[in-house]
Amino acid sequence: MPFLAALLFVPLAIAQVDLSGEWGQKMHEDAPERGGGPEIGDYTGLPINDRARMQADSWDADKWTLLEHQCEPHPADYAVRGPGSMRIWADMEPLTKEVTAWHTMIMWMNPERTIYMDDRPHPSQFAPHTWGGFSTGEWVDDMLKVTTTHLKEGWLRRNGLPRSEKAEMTEYFIRHGDALTVVTIVKDPVFLTEPLIRTSNWILNPGYAPTPQYCVPSREIDHPIGWVPHHLPGTNPWLYDYAVKNGFPRDAVRGGAETMYPEYQQKLEPERRR
Repeated sequence: MPFLAALLFVPLAIAQVDLSGEWGQKMHEDAPERGGGPEIGDYTGLPINDRARMQADSWDADKWTLLEHQCEPHPADYAVRGPGSMRIWADMEPLTKEVTAWHTMIMWMNPERTIYMDDRPHPSQFAPHTWGGFSTGEWVDDMLKVTTTHLKEGWLRRNGLPRSEKAEMTEYFIRHGDALTVVTIVKDPVFLTEPLIRTSNWILNPGYAPTPQYCVPSREIDHPIGWVPHHLPGTNPWLYDYAVKNGFPRDAVRGGAETMYPEYQQKLEPERRR
């Protein structure tokens, strides 16, 4: 009887989409932001609130010169936005070949992440928060839906826009032949007024071999002991350079949910006529 039960599960396992392989980034979505990085003060089209805006305004890129920050990997919600390639592989139950977990590894700092497929519950809110968070997955038709909690505090953009440890992320891994689309939906009650939805496209790259990355912090700039990079409110000299350089109204680059929608262009029309 156990053997018969095992056979009944085999077709279910085979029917699932195989996500495993080496995947290369296309980088054709938001390429300037994801390559060299966004400019200071560019919050355009992001559903942030005043708290997020104030924290980003005070951010200083010298943060990355501090020893404790130099070797940080990208958090799971941002990792797929970076330029690194990705490896995906599966753990299988030996008899039924049913996938019990998926794993991902991104080239930048080689962070490994586990997506549990065995219906286990998410831990208590007091459990440790990590860069990868705690992820569980389920199949919705031919899409892998992933729910992630317990993320360490991270960032929405690499120009200081924060993402809190209370955020939760839903992802959809969608494969079409040699193309893979990863949809991320981040809900953050601390810094977002609406969900932040982004997509990233990947192409199967069988010849890719991940290169182990080693990071050793080093003192690059001398700072006083206890120094914390920051700008006090109203003192960031580069906050509106992006708007001025591109001829955008200042309010337009300050972000907010309304800047995500096409109707916002009508609000900007009077500014264009000046």
